[in-house]
Amino acid sequence: MPDASPETPQLRIRRSGDTPLPHRAHADDAGLDLASAEDLVIPAGGRALVDTGLALALPPGTVGLVCPRSGLAAKHGITVLNGPGVVDAGYRGPVKVALHNTDLTEDFALHVGDRIAQLVIVPFLAPAVREVEDLDETDRAASGFGSSGGFGAASAATAPVTTGAATGPDTTEG
Repeated sequence: MPDASPETPQLRIRRSGDTPLPHRAHADDAGLDLASAEDLVIPAGGRALVDTGLALALPPGTVGLVCPRSGLAAKHGITVLNGPGVVDAGYRGPVKVALHNTDLTEDFALHVGDRIAQLVIVPFLAPAVREVEDLDETDRAASGFGSSGGFGAASAATAPVTTGAATGPDTTEG
């Protein structure tokens, strides 16, 4: 990975103990792996607030999203309980991760240095809040949960439109 230029935003980190610094497994990964700073066991069906041994100074105008690791979720049923968790740019305290063991029969042991979550840093908007009497009309309006259909295949009305060679040969007659 190339060195950061002076214009590249910096993530400043204060670390305690032997916890590894957050890192990307691959140069183009969005998430920085966060590791446990403690040994503990998350009981079957239980949860734990796990210390990372880190405090951060995120770049202004960004937020850190603490997201589950897909391998932990798929292989062990371990997920971020409030996923994604939010680390605000102005927060300077310890970063901890609320993990949940969804496996109802097996405890899950964590050790110092185990990768437990990933931190994705993204820009955010902070609009001014303004109360209004009416909202603009949209096609969706107030249609909420389940309004776009069930679990089956998408209908023609909701299916994404694809065209061109990138998705296969054009079979449209015309």
